[in-house]
Amino acid sequence: MTFEAMVKTDEQAAIRDAVKAICDRFDDAYWREKDATGTFPHEFTQAIAEGGWLGIAMPEEFGGAGLGVTEAAIMMQVVGNSAGAFAACSSIHINIFGPHALVVHGTPEQHDRMLRPLIAGKIRACFGVTEPDAGLDTTKLKTRAVRQGDKYIVNGRKIWTSTAQIADKIMLIARTTPIEECKKPTEGLTLFFTDLDRNKIDVHEIHKMGRAAVDSNSIFIDGLEVPVEDRIGEEGQGFKLLLDSLNPERILNAAEVIGIGRRALSKASQYAKDRVVFGRPIGMNQSIQHPLAESWSELMAAELLTLRAAELYDSRQSCGAEANAAKYLAADACFNACDRAVRTHGGMGYAAEFDVERYFREAVGTRLAPVSRELVLCYLAERVLGLPKSY
Repeated sequence: MTFEAMVKTDEQAAIRDAVKAICDRFDDAYWREKDATGTFPHEFTQAIAEGGWLGIAMPEEFGGAGLGVTEAAIMMQVVGNSAGAFAACSSIHINIFGPHALVVHGTPEQHDRMLRPLIAGKIRACFGVTEPDAGLDTTKLKTRAVRQGDKYIVNGRKIWTSTAQIADKIMLIARTTPIEECKKPTEGLTLFFTDLDRNKIDVHEIHKMGRAAVDSNSIFIDGLEVPVEDRIGEEGQGFKLLLDSLNPERILNAAEVIGIGRRALSKASQYAKDRVVFGRPIGMNQSIQHPLAESWSELMAAELLTLRAAELYDSRQSCGAEANAAKYLAADACFNACDRAVRTHGGMGYAAEFDVERYFREAVGTRLAPVSRELVLCYLAERVLGLPKSY
């Protein structure tokens, strides 16, 4: 499978080829072992860092490449299309656009202190946003940060915090003003980038259906001290700061899962050529051909919309509808391709040695996070079609 729809320039082609060369060093056997043992892919992330790719969308003055979300999407589609699939993407995703609020709203001192080691791969960060009782309703977060002099004291819980088992830092949002004292529920939330102090934060891994190589966790924060200098932007403006990274996150996620779907489709197509039953390759049967051809079409359509969203974002135009729709279409196309890959393989699709079952298990999660397909449809209904809010 190629990436010609997304790649438009020689520079973008060079990015694609260079990232692919790194990914090709880590084959299905490597990722199969990481998935089976639940071991973080340190060797892979180190190779990506050494290649200088963690800072693809970060400012050049701090060691990044200073490129746009289009180039970052090309990179992440290649990673998704590799043997590592969603686990490989998740192991580096937060570095690509997760710290965007820090890039836009951080001080020069914070840029130097926080961005440089992130780009160099010397520190690893996790994202502490989602809570068990709030889900996607970020305004209802209960984690509290109370200022005491030159520090904040934080108490609360977060869930689905990826890489917290091995992270050094945490991008954390907490309520600094009780919601009942705010004019709007989106006010009173503050963003921090601070040490993940394991003396004050208990991390408990969530054992899940797929992507075992990259841990997901519940974390319990009890008396975490956060220096004021670790606050990003103004107190109470954290929700607005987070919005800066939502559209690029949707775009990158769409690019990743398109890559995963294409890898599953490639595996299925090759198996359909090689597998002979009743004296003929099963790929001669239209019941095999048509679903795979349909998946190719779905993935291409999703890629074109992802590219459109990326171009809008990079040209500083509104792209909320396109970014959300791209994520929606890409996740469904990926899931369908992975499901069809398993079924094309028949019984062997259920076997770990053919890897498509691993891709399928990871594809399930792509329809759930970072935003559910149902909430995307609500967004499009309200913002594009002008329908009344349903929740």
